[in-house]
Amino acid sequence: MSKSELIYGMHAVDAILEQQPERVIEIYTLKGRDDQRLTDITQKAQEWGISVQQMQRKSLDEKSNDEQHQGIIARIKVAKVLTDNDLDPILNELNEPPFLLILDGVTDPHNLGACLRSADAAGVHAVIIPKDNSASFTPVVRKVACGAAESVPLIHVTNLARCMRNLQEKGIWLYGTAGEAEQDVYDCKFAGGIAIAMGAEGKGLRRLTREHCDELIKLPMAGAVSSLNVSVATGICLFEVVRQRR
Repeated sequence: MSKSELIYGMHAVDAILEQQPERVIEIYTLKGRDDQRLTDITQKAQEWGISVQQMQRKSLDEKSNDEQHQGIIARIKVAKVLTDNDLDPILNELNEPPFLLILDGVTDPHNLGACLRSADAAGVHAVIIPKDNSASFTPVVRKVACGAAESVPLIHVTNLARCMRNLQEKGIWLYGTAGEAEQDVYDCKFAGGIAIAMGAEGKGLRRLTREHCDELIKLPMAGAVSSLNVSVATGICLFEVVRQRR
């Protein structure tokens, strides 16, 4: 029997029904809740022959560990974890220069979910994280990602420095964000294959990760705060690449 996990939230459940309905085992909804969004999702599930069970709020709260489930939870089959071996096929299938995001040591699931959402919106081809010392897929990540967890490949790599060297050998230019960088993100000319490396809030990129970057960049900070939340900074950097590519 395949392993299963729970996901919750309107966006997360709707996204997996749209993109990977074969993974959905069953759905639980809040008894007595009757709104169009929930009705649309449950009808979609029933069209795929997926069982929908109504439950009291207490039961849903217990299943979601009191996280905000928005009245819907789905039990799904656990997907295959993507690793280093899956990255090359993704890159080989592209018909445009690669656009990648590297997250080094982002352990907060809310931040990872928000970064995935920004990556999806910006058209990033894959997000790369170290296998250790990083958040991975959890119900919280999927909910915050608002469906991006099902659309953006999340690659878990055993050795981030080695992965970065392999990307450089493929002609992908690695930009790392660092407060001590001399060049602003707005002064960069983003062209060709690009990977943006973001570090954990507070700590930033690890030394070895920083040393493997081709170029260090920073966000101009005009106020009293010295840094931004990693998901906010990620969005700014990614969309500057998008702006230049257009």
